[in-house]
This record gives sequence, C-alpha cells and structure tokens, in this order.
Amino acid sequence: MDRKLDNDMQKIIPVVMAGGSGTRLWPLSRKLFPKQFLSLMGDESMFQETLSRLRPENETSTQSFNIVEPIVVCNDEHRFIVAEQLRLREQKAKSIILEPVGRNTAPAVALAALDALSDGEDPLLLVLAADHVIKDQSSFHSAISSAAKLAEQGKLATFGIVPRSPEVGYGYIKAGEMQSGVATVEQFVEKPDLDTAKKYLSSGNYFWNSGMFMFKASVYLSELEKYQKEILSAVTQSYEKKSADLDFTRVDETEFSSCPDDSIDYAIMEKTDLAMVVPLDAGWSDVGSWSSLWEESEQDEQGNVNRGDIISHDSRNNLFFSDNKLIAAIGVDDLVVVDTPDAVMVSPKARVQEVKQIVHILQKEQRPEATVHREVSRPWGSYDSIDIGDRFQVKRITVKPKAKLSLQMHHHRAEHWIIVSGTALVTIDDETKLLCENQSTYIPIGATHRLENPGVMPLEMIEVQSGSYLGEDDIIRFDDNYGRD
Repeated sequence: MDRKLDNDMQKIIPVVMAGGSGTRLWPLSRKLFPKQFLSLMGDESMFQETLSRLRPENETSTQSFNIVEPIVVCNDEHRFIVAEQLRLREQKAKSIILEPVGRNTAPAVALAALDALSDGEDPLLLVLAADHVIKDQSSFHSAISSAAKLAEQGKLATFGIVPRSPEVGYGYIKAGEMQSGVATVEQFVEKPDLDTAKKYLSSGNYFWNSGMFMFKASVYLSELEKYQKEILSAVTQSYEKKSADLDFTRVDETEFSSCPDDSIDYAIMEKTDLAMVVPLDAGWSDVGSWSSLWEESEQDEQGNVNRGDIISHDSRNNLFFSDNKLIAAIGVDDLVVVDTPDAVMVSPKARVQEVKQIVHILQKEQRPEATVHREVSRPWGSYDSIDIGDRFQVKRITVKPKAKLSLQMHHHRAEHWIIVSGTALVTIDDETKLLCENQSTYIPIGATHRLENPGVMPLEMIEVQSGSYLGEDDIIRFDDNYGRD
C-alpha cells in the first residue's frame, strides 16, 4: 500500500472494521484482546494480515487501483492495540475512529464515509472485517477490480463467497443472472437449515454473505439518508462534534449513543436497488470457531493442527494450541485443546460453538478470564501477573523504548521494582534516578512515582506489590502521555 502509483488509478480507502469480542475463540480471544489482534494463521495478527493482503503481490503487478492509507474503526478499549499493530508494520492510517459504543456496521461505516469525504474528495470505500482469512490474494485483487468498476458506476457492491459446502452458519446472497462476472442482488437470506443450504449450494446462484463491500462514500451516505435517516442524522452530528486525541478521532458519545443499532445489510443492502454481487473464490473464512480454525490451518499426517509445544501419540484430527506449556496427548481424536497461562479449554470439535456458554458463566460470575489475559497490553508496553496472593502480587513488566508510564500514586499498596534488563529512569516524589540491570528501588504507599525507559532496548523488570488492596483501579494519575484519566 506504500508503493507509488499513477495518479489516474482509482483511489480506494480501505475501511477496516476492528471491533468485536470474538468470544467463540475463548480462551485465546477475550474482550480486551479479541481474535482480530491475535496471530492465528501466521506471524501477523488477523488485523495486520487484512492490511497486508491489500499490497500488490509484486512490484510489476498490473493492479489497476490505488489503495491508500486505511480508515480503522474500533472501540476505545482497543485503540492502543490498533496503534501498536500499525506501528509494528510501519503502517500509517488516514484515521483511527473510536466508537464510544457499539452500534453495528451501518453507523460505523457512515463515520468512515464522512471522514473520507472530509478531504474534499469522493473516494471508493472498501469495507473489510479485520478478522477474516483470504488465502488467494490474486483472486481477491481481481474481485476488488470488478467491484471498483461497479462502485465507480454508483453501485453498492458486495462480495459473495462461492460456497464450498452447505454451510448453516452464514447468511446467503441470491444472485440474478451473471453478466461479465457480476450480478444484481435479488435477495439477502438468513442463515438456513441444512436442507435449505443444500438446495442453495446445488442451485449455483447463492453465495455466502461475506460482510465485505465497496461503494463511493457519497453513494453510501445518500442511500443511508433514503432508508435510515435516523442513523445518518445521529452519526453526522456525532462526527461534527469530533475531537482529536493523540492519533485517534473521538466522536461525540451522546449523539452516537442515540444512533439506531443496525447492520449495512438490514439498513441499506436489503432495500436498495443499487446492490450488486461480485463472486469471490479466494479461500475465504471468517474463522468463527476453533473447528473452522482447524479446517483452515495446515494439518500433519494424523490430521492434527499443532501450535506451540505439542507432543501427541496415536491422536488424530485434533487442534492443540498452547501459549507456553507442553501439551501431551495420548489416544484422543477430534478434540480442541487450548492452553493459555490462566485457562485451559477442552472440547470435542463438534461442540466448540458452546464455548460461548462458558464465557457467559464467566461474565455472570465477573471472573477476569472473560475479559483480560494474564498478560495485559498497555500503550507503553505490557505486564504479566506472575503470581498473586491475599496481600501481594508479582508482575513482569515490559516498557517499550522511549515510553513512560503515567505519573501516579496508590492509596493501598507499596511497590518494589527490580530491573532485569535495560535501563529505567525512576521518579519517586522529588527524586529522579537511573537504575540498571540487577538494581532495585522501593515506592512507599502514597508516594508519587513514574517509570520511564530512556533507552533504545525494551526495559524488563519485576514488580512486587504489597498492601491491603491490589486492584488496577487504585491508581491516581497526575500526568499521562496517553490521555488516560
């Protein structure tokens, strides 16, 4: 996407929808670090792969469109994850728009459309989910070219996935007669039962509904005004009251909260006479469950998918996923076993959709395993809660080069810091000192303090907390580089 392209090429702004909680992939995917930010199919996260596949396959590519910097729409809780994953791939975004509350895809894309038009141009928008797999990049680019031609003509193009099986977990698109490889949309249909899905598959004119679209920003807003004026009004008012927060765009929470909750399909695509479908046969999957991840991943001779430290004997067609510990399996078939530092999930592949029931129980009991991992990302780095007791907690803290934590104090806990590697600039009340490897310091209860990494290498340290209350909400911030309260 950073290659210089001719000015006469069609300008396309990717709109990456990076919200969602991904509960069906618990315990790996959790509310504060959901599946779109996880590396499930390769070295990059699904969000990063979404951006990577938009690049030309090679420098001599005949790609006939100009994909520019993306607009990312996400929620406030994920903003620093988005920013960090963009930074890691040296990718700039046109905008990172923060949704104050979730209101589904129609309002989210309306925010992106208003932002795209704010530069005085009317570009094409390529609306993508951040958590899909598309294996055949060449076919994907061909479909983008076809959709771009339709969008230039004022059409609303959607990408229909050529079905491989009678899938009951997807909605379908019924297409009219194909002309030049595209067709009008005759009908959007809900998820069918198995018999109906088999009929759809045999008919040849039904496609899986991918939730990906392309259209001009102005055309989308025009159709939204025609069919969902309330959405357009609320989104417009919230966008007009936007404010900048570091690299993020915040829209007005009160106005946006008044917006109806609706998807693009229901709000526009099922009503408009401008809808067209572009068939896409490119190895697409939404990786909506552990069983679909097993299907999409490379399997060994026994049909097992092994991620992490795995030893198996006489075991077939399993998915083994380990964050850190050894998984040893003997004589098991068709299982999913997922290990994380604070949870282990075991299920027959055929029942992995029921993991949502486990998440519901965790949420009802207000257990942290539903929301956060043991290792928690922060804009300055991360921390891993190694051990915790009634009056103590031990954390391993990593601070990125040149990053600093907020100037803060605690009412209920004291802290000991031990430097493992790197250099720490430590402020405690009126004193500032430099600490190196194997040195330590003590922060009493009520002391104002700050930690900074002045070096070019990550700072690794151990923090031992002690006190009557160790919750993360016992933080009073006086100054923060990241705009947190």
